[in-house]
Amino acid sequence: MKIDRKRIKKKLVGCIGAIAVTVCSFSLNTQGSQLQYWPQGPEVQSSAAIVMELSTGLILYEKNIHDVHYPASITKILTTLLAVENSTMDEVVTFSKDSVFNTEGSGIARDVGEEMTMEQCLYAVMLASANECAYAVAEHVAGDIQSFVDMMNERCAALGCKNTHFNNCNGLPDEQHYTSVYDMALIAREAYSNETFRIICGTKTYTIPFTNKHEDEETFLQNHHQMLYPYRTREHLYDYCLGGKTGYTLAANSTLVTYAEKDGMTLVCVVMDAPGSGHYEDTRALLDFCFDNFKKMNVSENEETYGNQEEEKSGNFNNSQPFVSLDQEGSVILPVTAEFKDADSQIIYDYAGKDVLGSIQYTYSDRIVGRADIVATGAQIDQFQFHEGEEVFGDNHQVEETESMIPSKEKKVFQITPGLIFTVLAGLLILVILIFIIRKLADNFYRIKRKFMMHHKVKTPYKEIKKNKRFGRKNR
Repeated sequence: MKIDRKRIKKKLVGCIGAIAVTVCSFSLNTQGSQLQYWPQGPEVQSSAAIVMELSTGLILYEKNIHDVHYPASITKILTTLLAVENSTMDEVVTFSKDSVFNTEGSGIARDVGEEMTMEQCLYAVMLASANECAYAVAEHVAGDIQSFVDMMNERCAALGCKNTHFNNCNGLPDEQHYTSVYDMALIAREAYSNETFRIICGTKTYTIPFTNKHEDEETFLQNHHQMLYPYRTREHLYDYCLGGKTGYTLAANSTLVTYAEKDGMTLVCVVMDAPGSGHYEDTRALLDFCFDNFKKMNVSENEETYGNQEEEKSGNFNNSQPFVSLDQEGSVILPVTAEFKDADSQIIYDYAGKDVLGSIQYTYSDRIVGRADIVATGAQIDQFQFHEGEEVFGDNHQVEETESMIPSKEKKVFQITPGLIFTVLAGLLILVILIFIIRKLADNFYRIKRKFMMHHKVKTPYKEIKKNKRFGRKNR
């Protein structure tokens, strides 16, 4: 039987090639999405620090974020928020004896029985860090200090703070008055969502007019946050600063909360237990790092995996509108080196509400980097009549809201990594070696077969015949 050497060699090479391609393809699919780069921030002097993006709550930088420290006067952020939420700005606050004599440190020298509006008090609290004003505000809002402190701790618990206990309204030293930079970032984020708070904390100067106890002079206030206003020096001014709150005691060292915005991305930076002017230096370094290494992307402008269902358009249905759409404010935060499609996404229903049918949640490098709500548009199908008197869609027929955000096309994205390149090259090298060996075996097939047969001599039948003759001779 004649063996077709070329045919055998071709089949062997094809089989080995198919195996190699399968291995390489598996490597691409399994290794392609494993590495997602997340920038690492600079070293800072502060014992604890955090930078959080306000719209998503994403943490862009962290150092000892759950360690407990004394907050000092950044406490007044929560005091101001509670006052804004539980009073009107024109209410009259009267300074009690306790507010004047039970406080020390920074203040604006108010007198017992002095009257100021809530607005004036809060500007003094946030700009000049006035301890007696914070005390008077707390008494006015809650009736007494302990009740206001209870309000503070209840609000912290509602925000998800786990390492916080406040024991006064102004941040004066107290062993039972502590928090962490993470909890403080949660408080600062909540406060900044209030428009009145934003206006107050971002004001550079403010003048308190004459009062019943200061009839001859106004009180001029300057914002102590030196990244916003040159209170003592211009050295720390920061172009993107929106405001914040300073703090300092011997026990707490320097603490600082800073809001900043650039390229549509708004951040809050919290540093605690910083030496000297290290709180300003650390804050600048951290904000610069985050603005340089991260970007904010609008979901509705970039999302392609999920799309509105195309409605049939014919006849009078051409003017129909989609029943759901993506929230125009939804956004994600990604490293500047990443593209929107690099983020993984899934539809979740944890945020469902009256007009919110669900959300698309995005993750990148094991972090939730943003989301966008799927909202009902309220669109309705217009009435249509096929012929006179026969109404198909009437006022009594309501169109049910349906989810139309469906995957339009599954996209598989992989990233080229050094490990992936090595795997592919190794696979190709093995493939070349196997092809070379198979080709050599095929070319020398008959030679190898001949040598193999020469080592195995065929038994001759003559020896057996000879034995039979002897056997026959004996039996005779």
